[in-house]
Amino acid sequence: MSVQIKLIAGSILLTGMIGLAGCSSNNEAGNSESQATAPTETAVTATSEPEVSPSSTPAETAPETAPETAPETAPETAPETAPAATSYPMETDKDSSSSNSQNSDKQLKELLELAKKGKVPGVKYAAHTGLIDEVEADWGKPDQQESAGKGIYATYTDKHVVFGFNKGSLIFDVRSSDSALQKLTLKQIEATLGKPDDTKVNGEDKIYTYQANDQYQLKFIIPSSTGTVDHISVFSEQDSFNNMAG
Repeated sequence: MSVQIKLIAGSILLTGMIGLAGCSSNNEAGNSESQATAPTETAVTATSEPEVSPSSTPAETAPETAPETAPETAPETAPETAPAATSYPMETDKDSSSSNSQNSDKQLKELLELAKKGKVPGVKYAAHTGLIDEVEADWGKPDQQESAGKGIYATYTDKHVVFGFNKGSLIFDVRSSDSALQKLTLKQIEATLGKPDDTKVNGEDKIYTYQANDQYQLKFIIPSSTGTVDHISVFSEQDSFNNMAG
């Protein structure tokens, strides 16, 4: 009996040990399965993160910075600089033209006022009242003297002046070819004095005559070759006749 009991007890003990071993193996299998699944989730998680970074970083950053900077800078600076450089010469030209016009206007008005007295700029001897003898006493003999037209003409080269006088020595024509006069054009003359009272042609020269008053005429002699004044003449027509003739 004791032997049978020991066998039964041994078999029960063996069965219990086998059961415990089975449970232990099941637990280890369960643990191994959980460890096997964990890396899979980690791998999925690791691969899911790169999907966010490539799509967000390049796509959102590049378009916002590049288009906004380039178009605003280039078009605004270039157009503002170029016109400013070309405007100064235009303003300078206008100022220069206006200044020249004012100067010529003043000069021509002074010429007309002197002509009303029988004089030209810088010369104290007048037509209708002056005598060639007075000129020679002051300036000396002329560089050249010759008969021309209605009288005799005495040329003083250094002074750019020619006197026309009759046989009674009365001056009837005072001419000046001063360089300041030789810049005048017909356009400037007409802008200040209006249209001439008379125009004549003498060879290549055109003679534009303005009646300064009842006694004197102011003449501008302009060669066609230059288009500017060669000389002016303040002329007393009534004294041009040779009163001592015959």
